[in-house]
Amino acid sequence: MIIDSQVHAYEANTPKRPWHSVPNWPPHVTGDEMVAAMDAVGVDGAIFISAFSLYQYDASYAIEVQKAHPGRMAIVKPVNPDDPAVEEVIAEWKKVPGAVGVRIMLYPEGKRTATDPGLDRICKAVVKHDLPLNMLCWGNLDVGTALVDRHPDTRFILDHLALMQPRTPPAPDKPWADLPKVIELAKRKNAVIKVSGACTLSKEAYPFNDIWDPLARVFDAWGFERCLWGTDWTRAAAVVNYEQAVRPFVETKRLSASERAMLMGGACAKAYRWEPKKG
Repeated sequence: MIIDSQVHAYEANTPKRPWHSVPNWPPHVTGDEMVAAMDAVGVDGAIFISAFSLYQYDASYAIEVQKAHPGRMAIVKPVNPDDPAVEEVIAEWKKVPGAVGVRIMLYPEGKRTATDPGLDRICKAVVKHDLPLNMLCWGNLDVGTALVDRHPDTRFILDHLALMQPRTPPAPDKPWADLPKVIELAKRKNAVIKVSGACTLSKEAYPFNDIWDPLARVFDAWGFERCLWGTDWTRAAAVVNYEQAVRPFVETKRLSASERAMLMGGACAKAYRWEPKKG
């Protein structure tokens, strides 16, 4: 069982469902196209994160895709810390078929602190409604860590190794500079981490062999049962295609069969309490 812990599907930018911004992504990767890409490389299911840069807090397209592919997609919705009714939003989201979590974006430029009242509301609401909280905190790890510490009962899922990742090649000069902070964060037992978008941090061509030594440090610190493989496709589309983001993990000799099974499916199923059903 292979589960991709983070994908983004979306329609073309039209007046029917206009984009909030226009990133350097393919003009469309619909739910049907995403499932076809998964089928081509043997991925059984995926956690579909409604694309914040395109749709902000509107997860209506994710709901449509999940209805069309209920056995293949579970869905996660970004929620707004500035919405005073955010707990009600989370309560309603919990009732949506296939909904398995919500997400917050802690961009450094937002200048939120770990004591932000909106973040407190969200962290308490996900505990009440038994959902994990996905958190993007790359470039802002100190605040992300403080939030994890402030809410020990909240189940956090950290996006993208908690490391800043490029939208275009090449990789940053020091792509693993914050790795010591990621290792330190592993001590928090109320968090798991997505090993998503890792191939974008490589300074080498496919199959990106230079990612494995730093990833080994992540695996040692977090344990495979707390590491969730993912592609972060289509955000990563300008750097790697879907097949290139999958095959290095399927084919590497650096993972045993049991480690691969946990990393590429088992840990994700446990964190989201969801498994795909093909056919």
